[in-house]
Amino acid sequence: MSLWRFSGSPSISVSRPSSPHTFAALPLRAPKSAAGAIELDPVAGEIRLGPPATRFVRRSVGSSRVTSPLHAPILQTFTICPETGRSGRFHHGLNIKKRKADMLRTIGLIGGMSWESTAHYYAALNRGVRERMGGLHSAKIILNSLDFAPIEALQAQGEWETMGRLLAEAGHRVEAAGADMLMICTNTMHKVAEQVQQAVHIPLIHIADATAEALVGDSVRTVGLLGTAYTMEQDFYKQRLIEKYGLDVIIPDKPDRVRVHDIIYDELCVGEIRADSKTVYREIADKLASKGAQAIILGCTEIGMLLKPSDTEIPLYDTTLIHAQAAVDRACSP
Repeated sequence: MSLWRFSGSPSISVSRPSSPHTFAALPLRAPKSAAGAIELDPVAGEIRLGPPATRFVRRSVGSSRVTSPLHAPILQTFTICPETGRSGRFHHGLNIKKRKADMLRTIGLIGGMSWESTAHYYAALNRGVRERMGGLHSAKIILNSLDFAPIEALQAQGEWETMGRLLAEAGHRVEAAGADMLMICTNTMHKVAEQVQQAVHIPLIHIADATAEALVGDSVRTVGLLGTAYTMEQDFYKQRLIEKYGLDVIIPDKPDRVRVHDIIYDELCVGEIRADSKTVYREIADKLASKGAQAIILGCTEIGMLLKPSDTEIPLYDTTLIHAQAAVDRACSP
């Protein structure tokens, strides 16, 4: 059952914490007398609302607008009973069983940090949906791509609260455009994930959670972490892995952290792939393995552009691909 909260009239502002099926989508209009909370069950074709009794009309099949009064052309209608709070069924032969394509949820992305890795997200999401759904299916995606240059400058200045506001605004725009879930397409910017989640009503798929669940599912307990200096050194990422999932996290020593970080910003974020940098990463991964790591987290969404599973003996967990798969699972689930 999906809960739709609304207030104001006659034009009603609607928010939905989680709506796996959407029959009545934004914007929603209702009589001035309507107020409260709507529960919508599209599978049963039923709706619940407190008094007074109200008759809504859906103008057309597939429309995203529900309107009142009743003088509009009636194709689908339902009536809400104030005594029972239960509606009648949809009329006019509405097929309640939705087609497979209609079941796809829309994935919202905050990207551009860098756009090189966001492009890999786009490809991975579409490949994942095609593999899951078959045929010519592709992912339903809404992307707000940010300019990375000012973000990188704010990172260097430690202005995380400012960046949190910027990403929260981006998340709000993505939600308003119709996304059913949200992804931040970068490991580092998950430092402000809580601020972003608080700004929206759709679920945020956390990249560290998706990665940790994959590791735990493979019975990996000790991992090496490669990423930006922010991700490797600050607690927002490591502590989540440790405290929430019980993982032991090993990071490179200081000189190697500097090399990993610089290669990300100076090369990978501008699409430069160098053989000597691959060698550096392979050597650092081997060092982490010698310290007991069972696997390596590629904890920056650009690293998978450089380091491939075939390049190392130790297993690599590419956070871009894992994060994308988590979104595909949610988007395609019944």
